[in-house]
Amino acid sequence: MTQPMSARALMDKLVSFPTVSRDSNLPLIDWVQEYLEDQGIKSHRKYDESGDKAALFAHVGPDQAGGVVLSGHTDVVPVDGQPWDSDPFVVTEKDGRLFGRGTCDMKGFDALALWALVEAHHRGIKRPLQLALSYDEEVGCTGAPPMIERMLEVLPKASAVIVGEPSMMQAVTGHKGGRGFQTHVVGFEVHSSLMHTGVNAIMSGAKLIEWANEMNLLNRSKSPTELDAMFDPPWTTVHVGMIEGGTAHNITAKDCLFGVDFRSVPSEDLTAWGGAYHAKAREVEAEMQAVHPESYIEVKERFSVPALQQEPDGEAERMVRQLTGDNATHVVSYGTEAGQFQERGYSAVICGPGNIAQAHQPNEYITKDQFAAGEAFMSRLLANLSGA
Repeated sequence: MTQPMSARALMDKLVSFPTVSRDSNLPLIDWVQEYLEDQGIKSHRKYDESGDKAALFAHVGPDQAGGVVLSGHTDVVPVDGQPWDSDPFVVTEKDGRLFGRGTCDMKGFDALALWALVEAHHRGIKRPLQLALSYDEEVGCTGAPPMIERMLEVLPKASAVIVGEPSMMQAVTGHKGGRGFQTHVVGFEVHSSLMHTGVNAIMSGAKLIEWANEMNLLNRSKSPTELDAMFDPPWTTVHVGMIEGGTAHNITAKDCLFGVDFRSVPSEDLTAWGGAYHAKAREVEAEMQAVHPESYIEVKERFSVPALQQEPDGEAERMVRQLTGDNATHVVSYGTEAGQFQERGYSAVICGPGNIAQAHQPNEYITKDQFAAGEAFMSRLLANLSGA
């Protein structure tokens, strides 16, 4: 057995793996599993359907239910086209900051969680600690649900989950739900001088995008409920971030593809928003088919992420507040895997080092102070689990 690595050394190692969501994360998973095995800890994998990605989870301490899960994701967003001042996959320290892709979101927390798991194993704890590392969080939180199902089959069920998304070590007890759709508008090509005889997929798709704009204006004009008012912004948002299509400027576009994402406030139903979007797509499709019956619109769900609901006297929240001393109420507008754990019967809270404003940015960083705060939190958690 080799000497356990420090939390900082673990972060350096994890960041060195370029686990962009479009690529495999298996080199990182292989390394983590080998490291845990060397430390005497058994871990388990849950592969995706392709076999190119896997989640990893482990349990230390008594073989009993009621433990605590430290949950993070292994994937990061791309660095393509971003003006980095240093190698994004090498942690670079400068002016009290640790730069690198994932240092903030969220390999900094992953490293702290891995360090805590190994420490817990070697120290001995009275209450179990579990580690859960997922894949594909950045593309819709699609890797966590199958991992959670497998954890429930293999491990004693924990009672509290701490999801370490960057929250400045504050206890975040609620977030919006999210639902995303990939839309493929299929038109009918003709020369643009005769555009009235064809169906332009881009111009038809634009009607759906304009509907998104209209919904945003409508939602923004509503008076928020007391709970909704805690979010920024305090309304459901409809967003289109990427679009592609068309063959040439003088041909009506045959294809148009884009994603539509909803982030809903607690007072509104994600399912209802999905239904409203499908209804609008059918309306536009009918207009298209009135010109040419072979045209159509295909809408496929990309992801669905449940909201993190505030829990009356939730165990995870209570523990994090005890460990951090934070008694304020915090909610966030981004989605996480916390709602997915909660959906399967776990008490869940978000608490991790770093500022979400740095996530996904060129020159992403976590401050040394925040990383140290995360390490201090883990030390207090270990003391709690040891009954000290």
